Amino acid sequence: MEELTKAEERVMQIFWKMKKAFVKDIIEEIPDEPKPPYNTISSVVRILEKKGYLGYKAYGKTYEYYPLISKAAYKKMYLKKLLSGYFEDSPASLMSFLVKEEKLSEEEIAKLKEIIEKSS
Repeated sequence: MEELTKAEERVMQIFWKMKKAFVKDIIEEIPDEPKPPYNTISSVVRILEKKGYLGYKAYGKTYEYYPLISKAAYKKMYLKKLLSGYFEDSPASLMSFLVKEEKLSEEEIAKLKEIIEKSS
């Protein structure tokens, strides 16, 4: 599975939320003002389809797209790449970074401990 560009990921986030959509629906969901041109989003959608992230159903010349890759599957791939690229394949290194850099609250640390204990 190929990593997505920021624009592609932004569009996929909308597809994961909506489950299926036409290009015009995606544009309506983008919060930015001004809205990106139809052709720009259409190009991103076609790239995602070529990469295997989206499937489609044709209605004449109109296409309704839907995700072929789940958000969970993409998250798993992205996290593995993050771990190998920045944390030497060490979840402990990632957690240490989060605790130090993100200033986790005692409540968040307690939740993490609970998750670890339940998975043991």
